[in-house]
Amino acid sequence: MRPPTIRDVAERAGVSKSLVSLVLRGSGPVSPEKRESVLRAVRDLGYRPNAAARSLSEQRTRTVGVLLDDLRNPWFVDLLDGLNAPLHAAGLHMLLADARLNRRMGHDLAEPFLDLGVDGLVIVGTVPDAGGLGALARRMPVVVAGAREPRPEGVEVVAGDDEHGARLATEHLLALGHRRIAHLAGHGAVGALRRQGFEAAMRAHGAEPVVEPGDLTEEGGYRGTVRLLSRRERPTALFAVNDMASVGALSAAGELGLSVPGDLSVAGYDNTSISRLRHVWLTTVDTAPYEIGRRAARCLLDRFERPDGEGRVHLAVPTLEIRGTTAPPRDALRG
Repeated sequence: MRPPTIRDVAERAGVSKSLVSLVLRGSGPVSPEKRESVLRAVRDLGYRPNAAARSLSEQRTRTVGVLLDDLRNPWFVDLLDGLNAPLHAAGLHMLLADARLNRRMGHDLAEPFLDLGVDGLVIVGTVPDAGGLGALARRMPVVVAGAREPRPEGVEVVAGDDEHGARLATEHLLALGHRRIAHLAGHGAVGALRRQGFEAAMRAHGAEPVVEPGDLTEEGGYRGTVRLLSRRERPTALFAVNDMASVGALSAAGELGLSVPGDLSVAGYDNTSISRLRHVWLTTVDTAPYEIGRRAARCLLDRFERPDGEGRVHLAVPTLEIRGTTAPPRDALRG
């Protein structure tokens, strides 16, 4: 049996093909009775619009490319959830690509999306090439979500206020009585902003900031913590650049025979699903990834309507989630 066509729907509903098209697109003045008649015919026949034909007629593919900096990062899952909801409601579909894999294979990061003719692009995480991004933004709407690198003209950026969030975590540790606090740092603009927030909060309280370079991974957090805890005067608290590095710090502390938070307090950043696991229960900064994704989708939809608008930076306000990995230092408890 051949699949039903728009002509079959029109005949079943007793209307013209053009009116069926108006109903399926959700546009144009159509009476409630005729709209219901068309929708009933669609259901009865099991009709599905031909996406390829519609794309040709509209000169749109109704797809959005999403380029992820690293598919392994659990923070992106909540962001994608927030991103997908408004796009789906607008009749758009996401196509995902892993920037990390493309870089490793030497591929042009945006080339697959250009070949597929996506209507717009959302870059999630670190921006790979600001210069190339500017050229891309002149061809289609582009939104960056969760990164703070310098943005080319015409590109919208939606991210968290990383410097403020780092201050929240550091001031929490200071308020508990810690003074020997170390920061497991990360790379990129986000890592730099979180380091700035940490250092500013420490100096504002007359404490000397200690920074250990890292790479945003669990292994990097583990190795950095081992180095910090091997010092003669080890820190009593750690603030890690993200939750993944925090998990590495917890592993290192355990292997060295230190209890958390008794011997070492640990605070992370991102409030990922990992931080909420009961056996982790990590104090961390909530960057509202779902909200960042939702706002990124709205920015992209707005740029479809106003493609020549000026690009702006939109910052979500972070909050601190206090859980079981931070407590006053033993010295303060004895005092």
